[in-house]
Amino acid sequence: MHVCMLMEIFSSNRKALAAENSSMMNPSQNNSFPHGGLGVQNGPEVLAAHNAQQEKQDALKESGMQVKHYADNVKFLKSHINMLDDSVVDLQVALGKYHSASVPTMVTNDLSHPRCLARMFEHILRHEKSAAGILCQLKALEATQAYNHPLSADVVGIVATLGTVDDDNLSRILSDYLGSETMLAVVCKTYDGVRALETYNHDGFINKSSGLHGLGTSTGMSLDGRFLAICLESLSPFAGNFIADDPEKRLDLQKPRLPNGQTPPGFLGFAVNMINVDSNNVYCVTSSDCGLRETLFYALFSSLQVYKTRAEMLRALPCINNGAVSLDGGMIKRNGIYSLGNREVDVEFPKTMGTLMLPESYVDIENRLKEMRWKKERALEDLHREQALLDCARKNFEVNRQKFLKTLVACSSYTNLKFWKLRKMSVKDYEILKKESEVKAKEYKILVKETSTMTEEQLNVHLFVCEKIKKYWAMKK
Repeated sequence: MHVCMLMEIFSSNRKALAAENSSMMNPSQNNSFPHGGLGVQNGPEVLAAHNAQQEKQDALKESGMQVKHYADNVKFLKSHINMLDDSVVDLQVALGKYHSASVPTMVTNDLSHPRCLARMFEHILRHEKSAAGILCQLKALEATQAYNHPLSADVVGIVATLGTVDDDNLSRILSDYLGSETMLAVVCKTYDGVRALETYNHDGFINKSSGLHGLGTSTGMSLDGRFLAICLESLSPFAGNFIADDPEKRLDLQKPRLPNGQTPPGFLGFAVNMINVDSNNVYCVTSSDCGLRETLFYALFSSLQVYKTRAEMLRALPCINNGAVSLDGGMIKRNGIYSLGNREVDVEFPKTMGTLMLPESYVDIENRLKEMRWKKERALEDLHREQALLDCARKNFEVNRQKFLKTLVACSSYTNLKFWKLRKMSVKDYEILKKESEVKAKEYKILVKETSTMTEEQLNVHLFVCEKIKKYWAMKK
């Protein structure tokens, strides 16, 4: 129950009784109190009972403060561990490109590398009568004859040629996730570029002499069937932040968390951040200065998670929201939709080309990763210790609470006994005492409420209300 509601009930009950008790507790207005109220109880026995009650109350307050102290420590350490966990995952992703090779390399994402282009064109040209194949032919023609076709002005490229990855298994699974049709999609900057790819006559039929159809005819590769065209300016770019000081503009996506607050074992990163974008396409590809990562690849992958194995991916199901893949072939398209069977991928993202040189930042990143892991281990040790102390403090609090309540009940019984012996009660006095007892019974239920299952916030509210009740009872002695 919220503290305001508890205090409202407590105050309203007490105010009602205070009005009725005013005449009862005033000897000048009620002649049936021959002993002048409860003053005769201020003897040695009452003083001893009060001292015992105060001692138990002080012990209860002290144990309650210990519970709050250790609970605050546990909360801080859990938050600190989550931050360290995020840093570890970020550094692991940064080192992933080096770990995929036997020797760390200085990598380059330049897709103009002759070997890289030749291999990619070979795979795309296997798809005869495709838009991607015709554009590859056009690209080769422009490279050899210094000729720029009007169609190529707005075309950024084919999806499969606009990014690289660091691992063959990652290339296969991400390409399989998108499928051949998407991998061969034509990417244009504006809708004008999309319209130029295909035109229509007055009857609504495709004009075979213009656009890609006309270009295919002129190169001996007639275009047949449907193909996808993606307009970058029509895509909604990623609205969040980028990872700080990251030259590749990777997206700052919220990492998955298991119910215990930890990152799932085997989580490697998000697919959108594991694609290496050519340096020419990281910035200012669209008129709004957006790059390919936050437009094209975010539209294709969203927050798709990547795991090392299928088993680890399945164990992380509670924190998978927009699909996941694993390097050994596991694939979850969306929640509840699994992709099964053998993989048949004929067009893949190319693997990053590089030279066998140790990058300047590699050692620094590796040292930072070791430091973060060491800090996380120390923080986990501190968390286990503080959690044990918190459990012990809660047990101690419960013991002191029960002791205090027993003392409180004993003092209340003793006071009621002397009250009945020393007073001749009228009917009105009896009714008032009855109401007082009812209110006290409600307050007693609050005091004896079980606390072991309470959250930290509920426990703080409970201690606050109990303190108010105890202060009122002490004042009324």
